[in-house]
Amino acid sequence: MNLSFASAFRIVGLILAVIGGSMLPSFVVSLIYDNSSVYIPFLITMLSSVAAGVFLLKIFQHDFKTLRVKDGFLVVTLCWFFSAAVGAVPFVVTGSIPNPIDAFFESCSGFSTTGASILTDVEVLPKGILFWRSFTHWIGGMGILVFAIALMPSLGISGQNIAVTEAPGPIMDKTSAQMSKTAKTLYIMYLIFTVLEVILLLFGGMSLFDALVHTFGSVGTGGFSSYNDSVAHFNSTYIEVVIMVFMVLCGVNFNLYYLAFKDGISQLFKDSEFRFYLLIFGVSAILIATVLFVTGKNDSIGGAAVDAAFQTASILTTTGYMSSDYEVWPFICQMILFFLMIVGGCSSSTSGGLKAIRILIISKLIRRGISLRLHPNVIETVKLDGKKLQGDTVSSIANHFFLYILMVFAGTFLISFENESLITSLSSVVTCLGNVGPGFGSIGPTENFAHLTLFSKGILSVYMLAGRLELYPLFILLTLPRIFLGSSGSG
Repeated sequence: MNLSFASAFRIVGLILAVIGGSMLPSFVVSLIYDNSSVYIPFLITMLSSVAAGVFLLKIFQHDFKTLRVKDGFLVVTLCWFFSAAVGAVPFVVTGSIPNPIDAFFESCSGFSTTGASILTDVEVLPKGILFWRSFTHWIGGMGILVFAIALMPSLGISGQNIAVTEAPGPIMDKTSAQMSKTAKTLYIMYLIFTVLEVILLLFGGMSLFDALVHTFGSVGTGGFSSYNDSVAHFNSTYIEVVIMVFMVLCGVNFNLYYLAFKDGISQLFKDSEFRFYLLIFGVSAILIATVLFVTGKNDSIGGAAVDAAFQTASILTTTGYMSSDYEVWPFICQMILFFLMIVGGCSSSTSGGLKAIRILIISKLIRRGISLRLHPNVIETVKLDGKKLQGDTVSSIANHFFLYILMVFAGTFLISFENESLITSLSSVVTCLGNVGPGFGSIGPTENFAHLTLFSKGILSVYMLAGRLELYPLFILLTLPRIFLGSSGSG
């Protein structure tokens, strides 16, 4: 059975048009702050992307077929790849990042909300580029395809089999109209969070430009800053607390906010994943704060608490902002942060990582395994929020966990050709696959990825997209040659 390429490329056309249109704010910023060497390339790139998108929409409009799940995986992967490729163009044409591989790495990092960078001095970049760099976080945070799904019914496109493969995004209803309504509702909530944080940061003395840049990084849980020393540049407890609160809020399942709005805030605390997420955040922050104070790394308990809470929130939600250099902290604090890199935020949030729900269910599986060893004749099921989980669901989560481990080992092996330390190689893979940003060793909070070879940057770019796509779409794309061979053979 052949893939519906006409349908796939029509949706890719929609995405190209959306990405091109999303460059408009950055173009306006470059008009205000920069010269023609910046805003003219932005204008050309923007118009070219929109034109290419409209062309694909038009040329394939009569060949459109209903999308199947197989098509959905293809569309999701292609859309994220083309988004990152088009997003890299402004970096190259303005001379901000001349090397295309480096520019693609930076763009992948932006759209996947990773926040890893190859730039050694961001403060010399044009304002328009800095704005675009952070705005890619905002676009990628809720999901480019969530926005596209909101538009699809008006184009006569069904998005169900795209929604089910866009795993980090919200859980969609089954009809196009309901999916579109859900997507629009979630984007309204996303916009409300954005406006609120901008206002609060303005009260903290930030300029409008800095407030927007750091809000995009917070609500998108990305972490790009307009300053080399990230949030530490402002030296403000108020700003750190505001950003920390919004990082934590956007690490929560956005569907819960919708339920809380409809049925009351108690819906939040009825959710097992939400409670588990808060537990991880609270325990980790308290442990780190205690160690920082006891060891004298911070003179006051209040200062230790703020530093610990901010960095815990930043790593757990896979945002990657930095308020202090955690590599000078005691080793136990670094180990906690490394664990948080793996965990990540909640499902259907803007965060990356394995997700708290998977860690929770894996822990239940381990507990059931121990119980069965002690009581072999007892039938014990895995439950979540009082409901029995289906075997397929549990198996899928276990498979995802082992696939994650396999990818970490494979990636670490490939990056080890850099001849860096083990902690650098391992953390570079974990931080990119989890969409976190900073790691440890030579890619720590005060370092970046600039010194790595183009080979490693290419591998890590793929890992960032794989993490954002929840691993499977990328692997399924690798089966396309077999699909083609099977189709040709059956013909």
